[in-house]
Amino acid sequence: MSNSKNTKESFTVGGEAAIPNEGASVNSIHSMQSLTTIHTEGEMDATANVQGSRMQEKLDVDRGQIQLQTPNHVQAGHGESAMPADKKEEEIENLQDDWEDDPMNARNWSFSKKWSCVAIISLYTFVSPLSSSMLAPGLPDIAAQYGVTSTTETALMLSVFLLSFALGPLILAPLSEMYGRTWILHFGTILTLAFSFGCAYAPSSGAFIVFRLLNGFSGSAPIACGGGSIGDLFSENDRASAMAIYSLGPLIGPAVGPVAGGFISETIGPKYVFIVIAAACGVSLIVGIPLLKETYGPVIRLRRARAEGDLEKAKHFHGSLSNMGKWEYLWLDLSRPVIMLTRSFICFILSLYMAFMYGIYYLMFTTFPELFNGIYGFDTGIGGLVYLGLGIGFLLATIFGAKTADQIYHYLASKNGGIGKPEMRIPALAFGSLWVPVGLFWYGWSAQARIHWIIPIIGSGIFGFGMMTTFLPIQLYLVDALQFAASAVAAASVLRSLLGFAFPLFGSQMYDALGYGGGNSLLGGLAIVLGIPFPVWIYYKGEQMRARNPLTQI
Repeated sequence: MSNSKNTKESFTVGGEAAIPNEGASVNSIHSMQSLTTIHTEGEMDATANVQGSRMQEKLDVDRGQIQLQTPNHVQAGHGESAMPADKKEEEIENLQDDWEDDPMNARNWSFSKKWSCVAIISLYTFVSPLSSSMLAPGLPDIAAQYGVTSTTETALMLSVFLLSFALGPLILAPLSEMYGRTWILHFGTILTLAFSFGCAYAPSSGAFIVFRLLNGFSGSAPIACGGGSIGDLFSENDRASAMAIYSLGPLIGPAVGPVAGGFISETIGPKYVFIVIAAACGVSLIVGIPLLKETYGPVIRLRRARAEGDLEKAKHFHGSLSNMGKWEYLWLDLSRPVIMLTRSFICFILSLYMAFMYGIYYLMFTTFPELFNGIYGFDTGIGGLVYLGLGIGFLLATIFGAKTADQIYHYLASKNGGIGKPEMRIPALAFGSLWVPVGLFWYGWSAQARIHWIIPIIGSGIFGFGMMTTFLPIQLYLVDALQFAASAVAAASVLRSLLGFAFPLFGSQMYDALGYGGGNSLLGGLAIVLGIPFPVWIYYKGEQMRARNPLTQI
């Protein structure tokens, strides 16, 4: 197999797609059981470029070059190997070559089939996180229903969803590699439907919090598998638009959910918020179960080999699972994101910045009712409309981000002889970072001065624009730059959701002590420290740092 030929199959460790380039063999992936890159004799092959939302380890395995006497009519590199091990590897590589042009390969599906899958995955990703914030306008009513008077416990009713939402992908993503992405998506949505009914009819505040916790776990399934499915469908050069649409779900869903949630809570009661969420899950399942097909290459090939009765071939198609137990594999997936955060400063600082913005995002959810209902006098229904500022900001950023980020990257790559580098993602990130503190200062001081209600909403929209504009380049940089890209994205997701869980718990106390102006100025100052100097520094020094760190891709 020629080293210049790009493989189209997506391999994953932990359920996210990785697209090995430059002749990376299936055997390379099978040999990976730790964070140590294996070096054998010979020259290093080109490193793999991993894309998607839980991905996998990219591994370069050197192939020893053995000088053999071959007949003149046999081209070097072809013909039958004299070594049984080489025969086995050659057979696997031939299978890989066949898969590149196989019509069952998701990369070879028709345009309409690919984008119908993207639409369904994005629908799942939109519906499941609705539960995270749709109850926000009715949160005071829910607290009153259960007799809760503590502001911290009230905030916990909203944010506990994010605790399990953060940890769910670490378990669900490797399960998606064992059993396929599609049914993890289906079952996650089915459980979200069930737990939503549990929230609607919970007999006490404790039971309500438990169902919210379970709802967060099941709702994380699209986050765990969706990015990998997008990677299965599109190559790294074509997936930015699909990834932007998919990434919009976890952000735009929580932003527009409260709009409907406010009117539902006011007119027919807060429990019907969860009944509506369950109904939305049911509709998405009616569309998704018959139409969404499995996209993960190794599972497709494994199922086909088993159907053909070829068990010897089947064992080559399950990556790292071929060489380790399922519990060992789960532990590897749980521990690796922590290793990425603690051993890669680039991964840590970018993940921290993303998590910081996500924490502010959910802080706004819990404090909007107090501000707009308490100070501006909005009722519960109209109070839900104030979240539209964030949603519009996200939409504008998605339109801008997907197109402009690609243009900047391709422009810089063309100036570098057509060779792209991860640091070429940073200019789009730096641009978005400028808007985050502007939005926070605008929102905080206009609320402090009690200026017309539209002004703080515009400020929240500016923050939402900056937040979404930074999210896409950060995710793309992590998958471009980190050798274990799946773990890097998982680490960013976990840290992000943990801060989303924690920030609302102290929001009311912070604003009571500092006011809306002072509190948001504090957050805006931290956003400047995290979001402006570090991206500039990574743009100029990131390549040197990656060269010194074995966890990063050079």
